[in-house]
Amino acid sequence: MMKQNFWTFVVEQHEKLFMQVIQHLGLTFSSLLLAIIVGIPLGILISRKEKLAHFILGTAGILQTIPSIALLGFMIPFFGIGAIPAIVALLIYALLPIIRNTYTGITGVSTNVMEAGKAMGMNSRQLLFKVQFPLAMPVIIAGIRTATVINVGVATLASFVGAGGLGEFIFGGISLNNSNMILAGAIPAAFLAIFLDQTIAFLQGLKFRNLNQWRVIGSLITIIALAYYFWPTPTSNKLKAGFTPEFMGRQDGDLGLRAIYGLYMNPKIISDAIMYKAIHEDQLDVISGYSTDGRIKAFNLKVLEDDKKIFPPYYAAPIIKSKTLLKYPDLEPVIDLLAGKINDSLMTEMNYKTDFLQQTPEKVAQDFLKSIHLYKEAGLRNAGKIRIGTKIFGEQYILAALYKMLIEGHTSYAVETKTGLGGTKICFDALVNDAIDLYPEYTGTGLLVLLNPTEENIKEVTQNPEKTYHYVQQEFKNKYGIQWLKPIGFNNAYALMMRNKDAHDQRIKSISDLKAYLSY
Repeated sequence: MMKQNFWTFVVEQHEKLFMQVIQHLGLTFSSLLLAIIVGIPLGILISRKEKLAHFILGTAGILQTIPSIALLGFMIPFFGIGAIPAIVALLIYALLPIIRNTYTGITGVSTNVMEAGKAMGMNSRQLLFKVQFPLAMPVIIAGIRTATVINVGVATLASFVGAGGLGEFIFGGISLNNSNMILAGAIPAAFLAIFLDQTIAFLQGLKFRNLNQWRVIGSLITIIALAYYFWPTPTSNKLKAGFTPEFMGRQDGDLGLRAIYGLYMNPKIISDAIMYKAIHEDQLDVISGYSTDGRIKAFNLKVLEDDKKIFPPYYAAPIIKSKTLLKYPDLEPVIDLLAGKINDSLMTEMNYKTDFLQQTPEKVAQDFLKSIHLYKEAGLRNAGKIRIGTKIFGEQYILAALYKMLIEGHTSYAVETKTGLGGTKICFDALVNDAIDLYPEYTGTGLLVLLNPTEENIKEVTQNPEKTYHYVQQEFKNKYGIQWLKPIGFNNAYALMMRNKDAHDQRIKSISDLKAYLSY
């Protein structure tokens, strides 16, 4: 059944999958071509000027150690979002093996061979291109081969900056708890890496000596790279939209916008960590956000009214296994101290302090607990360890810090936090498999992503927040042995948002207004 469902998914999504493969190849070949253009001359240079070798190889090595997501984030102010920042980042990751292997290949040519060439009257240029370069070519191609495999893997992260590729399926599947979507992205990416590695290995084995043959191969790579740029991609002619991978695959996301509002934005797929930065820097005009996000205030954004009510309640509450509560009997009363204490405006303010004022989640959490007289210094912690997980956005870090301080201040339990676990699937699987003991979840996510109820059930239980909460509470207990503790108090629902000035100028107050504006 599982295999059939996967192939059904692939058949249904074959056009999108094909587009993602083309985008992935384009990113890989574009960056590889640029890395060859830059890396081989640098390798030749340092083979001639040994004093530069340590500096250039060391710099390339340092650049390769920068985390991929951080590097992509740094690129946005300079290159915006889309293919260009992704290609520049991939170029940086591909440089080291190409420079190093070019240098090693050229300096490894036997001195006897070089002396023979000089005896035949060759000058330094002729020695390079007729002796050293052809003999070094297998080593250089080995470096290109390594760079290619690296870039196929790293290119999956390009979806975080709206560059497309197979990462859209992979990270969307992680967020949506959809194994078929993950496999639809991961399997082609793995096959691409193997195919390209073996193809280059075959070319390497041919041991070409004529540089014209390599120019033909380089031309083919260039054609593939250019095809990526000119491959038609539908875009909105009025507003540029950016949605997260999770939002794209949800009924209370892009699917609902299309079905209920008839709104087709053809958005860039982008990480929520970068999405707000992109709209603030005018790279996007409309984004999918979260109603309590502090960057709404920081970047002066307008939350559009959901006038047709496609976004269900998203009340936050900690979820924990029933057996964990039995094992640690003092835990539930302490966790429930936070129940009902944080409303929407308070959570937005706390998010603002971390997102914009750069305060740490721990400071924000401590200040809040002191303000409601719940903060206590941690005492003895010898009664066991509680592991708290979070998803990869700031609000969850604040909630984890709040629970850690509450538990360590009011019990004898120690707390270990495992923050930034990724999307819903990773956190939930970690909880089910006893890798963590609890994490903050949202009723709307529990309903639509983890329970997958019928449309009739969705309409019935989303009429008010209490119905949604009681439904997920009962279903989780029955299906998974997991309990939803008391809600914290705030509703962090999905939302569409624009810059306030743009929304005012274009008289857009609701999602229906946005649809009318785009249709005009």
